[in-house]
Amino acid sequence: MGFPQRLLLILVGTILSLTDKGRGWQHNYGEALSKSILFFEGQRSGKLPPTQRMTWRNDSALQDVYLIADTTVSPFARKVDLVGGYYDAGDNVKFNFPMAFSTTMLAWSVIEFGKFMGSDLKHALDAIRWATDYFLKATSIPGFVFAQVGDPYADHSCWERPEDMDTPRTAFAVSRDYPGSEVSAEIAAALAASSIVYRKYHIGYSARLLQRAIMVFDFADKYRGSYNDSLGRWVCPFYCDFSGYQDELVWGAAWLFRATKLPYYLNYIEENIHNLKNFGEFGWDSKDAGINVLVSKLLINNSSISKPFILNADKFVCTVLPESPSVSVSYSPGGLLFKPGGSNLQHATAFSFLLLVYADYLKKTNKEIHCGRQIFASPRRLKQIARGQVDYILGSNPLNMSYMVGYGPKFPERIHHRASSLPSVDQHPGHIDCKGGSFYFESENPNPNLLLGAVVGGPDIKDSYTDSRADFVHSEPTTYINAPLVGVLAYFKSHPS
Repeated sequence: MGFPQRLLLILVGTILSLTDKGRGWQHNYGEALSKSILFFEGQRSGKLPPTQRMTWRNDSALQDVYLIADTTVSPFARKVDLVGGYYDAGDNVKFNFPMAFSTTMLAWSVIEFGKFMGSDLKHALDAIRWATDYFLKATSIPGFVFAQVGDPYADHSCWERPEDMDTPRTAFAVSRDYPGSEVSAEIAAALAASSIVYRKYHIGYSARLLQRAIMVFDFADKYRGSYNDSLGRWVCPFYCDFSGYQDELVWGAAWLFRATKLPYYLNYIEENIHNLKNFGEFGWDSKDAGINVLVSKLLINNSSISKPFILNADKFVCTVLPESPSVSVSYSPGGLLFKPGGSNLQHATAFSFLLLVYADYLKKTNKEIHCGRQIFASPRRLKQIARGQVDYILGSNPLNMSYMVGYGPKFPERIHHRASSLPSVDQHPGHIDCKGGSFYFESENPNPNLLLGAVVGGPDIKDSYTDSRADFVHSEPTTYINAPLVGVLAYFKSHPS
């Protein structure tokens, strides 16, 4: 994108995004929603469709095709096509564990808030299907679930465009003998949630997703074990499952219960609720708070069964409420929610999503949450907290800076993202090898390609932000930051005040 185009986009974004009403900035949630979904097109791997709107990206990883020997079925090797899916962040590896969580959250966003998306709903459905088509491939051989494509060590030692990749595209799978219950159950959850979405638009595809979700969940449950142990250094320290695989099994069962209404899955949830220990956690690693919010809504008319889930969902809210005596998260001086670890905005978006969904449950049951010391959390208060987080991300913060690329007059320009920071194939047709991209990584110039809608890791707890590619903890976007934000923005688009 040339400078005149870039300047025009920023100026138009300024006019559309922010209007001064004398009491602060009023955000254009519709514009932010459109861009938050567009971001996923910039993360696509594989053969790009004619409808691709992020046009500086090109086809990549078309060689992600493998032969796998399965002597229990046939003496001949079977071909596995793993072309497609998403790159998780600013690198060129397909990590299926966080990819599946991102897909589950995109699907949940549509289930809860799709009615508010307007013309963006079609693009949200496309974003979901880009992932589910890939997961159908990754689970196509019974007894195997592919967990990752790409050598993360080789990839992270290079700075090159996905279109130029020449690092090993090794595929890693879990199996009966080398299990990975967390990645398998999360894929099952993604397929089940997506089957609910597509039931309204493509009944045949929906049925296929659900059938595969049931099969993959059975595999995850029958052959229990962590992919930390089975795949070791290839998944750790990148996406280690620190919370154990029990939460993913319950999470998968919860989505299958929502998709099928079968008592088997409800019984499974009840029998395994004792394995949920982290009621205040939710993200690609730990699903506990999400399970409690999801099941509370599913069992809204069955108080005897839903009680433990409601109690834990209430406790989760009280850990987030700033004025609560049991608050366990931190807040920056400017009001941004913080938890330990990197890519902090993943917590702000995921927690905001749960607060909005649970606020709807509280409203339907005419309930408030008592957090102690005469502190009560109403549905309105939960929405207020969620809005505060979204507004901070969009620019209502001490730096007056949006943390979404392309939104507002000031946003991160040197994000930690290979494809965005290197010249596009159209601009530089020649191959840029592993170390050839170092010049662009080290450059002080803004990234030449705008990854519109990308939300970066965000500022530090003092509300400071260094716009540096090298500072990946703060400057790298991820799919699991954006996915829950899609639903939140859809809600506020329809409820702007």
